[in-house]
Amino acid sequence: MTVRAAQRVGLDGTVFAEDINPQAIKAIKDRAQREHLPQVHAVLGLPDDPKLPPDSLDAVVMLKTYHEIAHPRLLLRNLIPALRPGAKLGIIDRNGNGANHGLDEAIVIGELGEAGFRRVGCYDFTKADGEDYFLIFERE
Repeated sequence: MTVRAAQRVGLDGTVFAEDINPQAIKAIKDRAQREHLPQVHAVLGLPDDPKLPPDSLDAVVMLKTYHEIAHPRLLLRNLIPALRPGAKLGIIDRNGNGANHGLDEAIVIGELGEAGFRRVGCYDFTKADGEDYFLIFERE
């Protein structure tokens, strides 16, 4: 996803590729260098704090990771300062029970609502099998 985002924003944009795994960060940096993508900035975050610069994001995508977050409300609270006005937050995940690499869509919507986000979109085009969802939120 990082490479596609970098191609989309071009050299005038910035892509922050955040992970809590130092090896993943190294892989991102290596690939960005190998593919000549200076707009990619790898950020080593913490499980409850993405460590992203304030007022730096127009869009965030969490791809199949939301169900892994131990303290989603804290993570969201720490993400908010990085969001610019009108920024969108997209969550692509799988319906499940939290223990099977998925989380019920209603739980995600509820947690984001409690954090001050409202759903502005919902799509099921990731596999068209009803298992995955793509929810889009913005701050209220």
